[in-house]
Amino acid sequence: MSVTLEQTGTNPAVAASRSAFILRFISTVALWTIALLIVFSGYEILFWVLISVFGMIGLWEFYRMLDHKGLPNFKITGMICGAVMLVGSFYYFSKIGPAGSYDFEVAVLLFFLLTVFGRQMFARLRHDEPLQTMAYTLFGLLYVLWLYNFITKIVYLTPRSSNGHLTGQFYVLYLIAVTKFADMGAYLTGSAIGRHLMVPHISGKKTWEGFFGAIGFALLCSLALFKLMPGHLPALTWTHATVLGVLLGLAAVLGDLAESIIKRSTDVKDSGNLLPGIGGALDLLDSLLFTAPLLFFYLRLVIRVS
Repeated sequence: MSVTLEQTGTNPAVAASRSAFILRFISTVALWTIALLIVFSGYEILFWVLISVFGMIGLWEFYRMLDHKGLPNFKITGMICGAVMLVGSFYYFSKIGPAGSYDFEVAVLLFFLLTVFGRQMFARLRHDEPLQTMAYTLFGLLYVLWLYNFITKIVYLTPRSSNGHLTGQFYVLYLIAVTKFADMGAYLTGSAIGRHLMVPHISGKKTWEGFFGAIGFALLCSLALFKLMPGHLPALTWTHATVLGVLLGLAAVLGDLAESIIKRSTDVKDSGNLLPGIGGALDLLDSLLFTAPLLFFYLRLVIRVS
């Protein structure tokens, strides 16, 4: 997500920035459209494969950023644990349902912890490096895959239709649209009228004007989708759509800033170069890592969807 200071004229840097944003937006829309078309087609396993591939690539990119900075981690152990989470979560949520799946998730997190401790027993002890290694490995699992996996939970949170088809995919569509409109609003508003830097110690481009633009665009998108898709988003009301628009816009900005902290700490510009105009898979997912859990818990705890 970009919240940039205004630049005028025909500066090549401005043109390059705009071209990068257009490429990023097109790539994002295309990728998530493919994912949602797969869900709507009824081939749940294909959607899970797509979600899992991007999740695993994002986790690998996180560990590669740590490697770039020379920070110790057990990337192979982390990747194996991440695969267990994605496979097991999909099985439990699709076959057993959300009600019986939360104990599994707690068990998986315990498995992660014990596995990382067990792996450290076969590594040399040097000052505080063991603690750093375990902390970085576990943080990657939690930050990337555990947060990202809430998309799967949202898909299976709502009851299936009478003919057995999924209904939660419409809330995933809502989530992605609102999150990406926040992204677009941040960029457009920040580019046009951005003056006041938001967090210069994290990013020299993000402004308060862009922050409020993100929330405004997210709110408009939320209300528009509620108006256009009332039958597909039955849990929402005008009040919920308004509150979620604001909260998801805020979470999208925080999600982007969170990855900026990691990139600044590891001295990298992008998490990877997988996607044109975007960078890596983690650059694509950063905002969703915060908005997906927020929407899930809002649906479950506030609206009480189950």
